[in-house]
Amino acid sequence: MSLKNYEFWFVVGSQFLYGDEVLETVAKRAEEMASELNNSEKIPCKVVYKVTAKTQKEISDVIADANRDEKCAGIITWCHTFSPSKMWINGFVSLQKPYCHLATQYNAEIPNEEIDMDFMNLNQAAHGDREHGFITARLRMPRKIIAGYWKDENVRERLGGWMRAAVGAAVSRSLKVMRFGDNMREVAVTEGDKVEVQAKLGWQVNTWPVGELVAEMNAVTDSEIDSLMAEYAQQYDFATDDTETVRYQAREEIAIKKMLDKEGCKAFSNTFQDLVGMKQLPGIASQHLMSKGYGYGGEGDWKVAAMTAIMKEMSEGLSGGTTFMEDYTYHLAPQNEYSLGAHMLEVCPSVAADKPRIEVHPLGIGNREDPARLVFEGREGKAIVVSLVDMGGRLRMICQDIECVKPIMDMPNLPVARVMWKVEPSLSEGIEAWITAAGAHHTVLSYDLTAEHMRDFARIMGIEFVHLNKDTKIEKLEQELFISDLVWKLR
Repeated sequence: MSLKNYEFWFVVGSQFLYGDEVLETVAKRAEEMASELNNSEKIPCKVVYKVTAKTQKEISDVIADANRDEKCAGIITWCHTFSPSKMWINGFVSLQKPYCHLATQYNAEIPNEEIDMDFMNLNQAAHGDREHGFITARLRMPRKIIAGYWKDENVRERLGGWMRAAVGAAVSRSLKVMRFGDNMREVAVTEGDKVEVQAKLGWQVNTWPVGELVAEMNAVTDSEIDSLMAEYAQQYDFATDDTETVRYQAREEIAIKKMLDKEGCKAFSNTFQDLVGMKQLPGIASQHLMSKGYGYGGEGDWKVAAMTAIMKEMSEGLSGGTTFMEDYTYHLAPQNEYSLGAHMLEVCPSVAADKPRIEVHPLGIGNREDPARLVFEGREGKAIVVSLVDMGGRLRMICQDIECVKPIMDMPNLPVARVMWKVEPSLSEGIEAWITAAGAHHTVLSYDLTAEHMRDFARIMGIEFVHLNKDTKIEKLEQELFISDLVWKLR
């Protein structure tokens, strides 16, 4: 589903103690809040007010309904009045959807002239939210707590960000990944426990033979290729006269997409070590498919392929771009350190600063014909790179804050898409932190998402999260990872 088609159910807590008039007011205000949130540009999904819950049965029933409804991506609760927490236990224990506790109140300020005991009985969020918060802490529930006035832009932005993470969880739990061949031989970090990943994240990761892809490619018609070539011409600048090579990439893309769609897969991986029957490693084919929302992983890296697809879904409607990425080489000049991210061919054009160019050049690896690819520079701006690794017995997500810059040199003889960035407090310290945390060489780079989005996603999915930023100190990071290792082994 598109992100905008997901719903988040707004469940407000109260009780019968305060009388019908108070309950009617609570329900009316809850409907108003849901409506105003839906009119906010910060809120990417529909907020649906469901019930002012006053009994254990009402709570259990609405949560059971949420669990069964595929459109419902999460529950948002708020206690307008005091809502005794024991009646929430059965419902919360059975909750299978992401949960956000919105700790707010209807009014922004205390009305000096109007405040009396009736006002106090009606507006007890400061009281009710603490009772509500206790029971979720007592039950050890994964939760997002957002405190502040519900009309404030910061509150709405954080709520909208959590929604994106919750949609990512929904996408994750139904994600299928198609692998063309295995991962690159002898590479450690692209390995992983697919059974554990399916149990934890929901991914179905399976292999299709490259020969089946070649058969699908042979069935692609010239008219299908003509149509995709016209799409290429509209979106990219042709900087080559070798149209036959570009047409071959179009043939590959059409065939890959047909196989993905037939199997309901939203991500795929391949490797240059298994191209039997293919003339070129997919270049534009992979790049253009990513621009349409499919996830990709090079060298058989199915984990980064899945995360690319998920993070693209999470960032739907935003304009920064999200792509498969790799740290390729460093610029280690004193006081002028940068990382150059690229790959052999496959960087998504969603991150391009200018209109990408279609070029044909030798690849120097894979022992195949020179492939066509999109060449461009990434845009400037704040971004993150994210890596998911299998630590043996658990998954760890590593997220690092970066600042993308206009490349400091032209690099006229490097015919690949590339992004250059710097890391605070320095690149060398950032490299040390990344390696200490076991970060992979393949990542997902996103201008749209932040560490908070990814922390929310990791919390929902129950996996370890490590955030590397300008305040990261290696000694403290080592201690945190050591303690984390002990804690996760006890789980």
